Amino acid sequence: MTQQSIGWIGVGKMGGPMSRRLIEAGYRVLVLDRDSHNRALAASAGAEIVATMSAMAAEADVVFSMIPDDAVLRDIVSQPGGLAGSMARGGALVDMSTVSPPASEAVATMLAAAGIDYLRAPVSGSTGNAQAGTLTVMASGPRALFDRIEPILAAISAKRFYLGEAEQARYLKLVVNTLVGATSSILAEALALGRKGDLSLDAMLDVICQSAAASPLIGYKRDMLANGNYEPAFTVEQMMKDFDLITDTARTSHVPMLLSAIVRQQYEQAWVRGDAQKDFFVLCKPAAE
Repeated sequence: MTQQSIGWIGVGKMGGPMSRRLIEAGYRVLVLDRDSHNRALAASAGAEIVATMSAMAAEADVVFSMIPDDAVLRDIVSQPGGLAGSMARGGALVDMSTVSPPASEAVATMLAAAGIDYLRAPVSGSTGNAQAGTLTVMASGPRALFDRIEPILAAISAKRFYLGEAEQARYLKLVVNTLVGATSSILAEALALGRKGDLSLDAMLDVICQSAAASPLIGYKRDMLANGNYEPAFTVEQMMKDFDLITDTARTSHVPMLLSAIVRQQYEQAWVRGDAQKDFFVLCKPAAE
């Protein structure tokens, strides 16, 4: 059987381990990334490095992207030599990034005009989940494309949800990230209250992680809170970008999100304190200390 070739654009903190999972699963992976360090890591794991999107499009059966923001997604699709102009009709792009619904919709229109299928497939989970292949995928777009590539998605995820034909996955990703980002905020306040009641951090976390308020997120952030090492899995700066997407989308959709606006300002405070590149759970640092 011919080895399936996968193009992968963006091999940073999340895209790197995700693409390596595919290499380990036996796929041929062609990588495009602007960062030389990322390219070197990908090559050492067995990826083939390509210099242009047209070179990738000529070889790949399907192209995946894991990129930082709306602007980069539009760029890889619409720039001269980009995917819309270099992929053959009937090709497929699977974008796994966190971007806004309007940007995703604009990309969908460009790709449809070029005869290219487009699956929105953002993920939930940390860099640890990416390394272990236990991410959760939220997908929307052509059902036939989702069914066709699900074996590929299975190599990088534990759970996969198909949500609809349009931007449903983009909205659900923002829903999930609203809850994730707000967890750090409310936990910080709760821990501060407990410390005033002469409770130790360990005692509180012992009970919280076995209570009705327990969550996987708090569970895998517990060691970070206990040892005070806020080495980032997802930075304050990244969470600020996501909350900008959340609040911008809410504003254009006329959805009041008062608490989310406050949480966004708490991350702004963390940035001003010099914590922009620390894990977003650094909001809990004052209470933990």
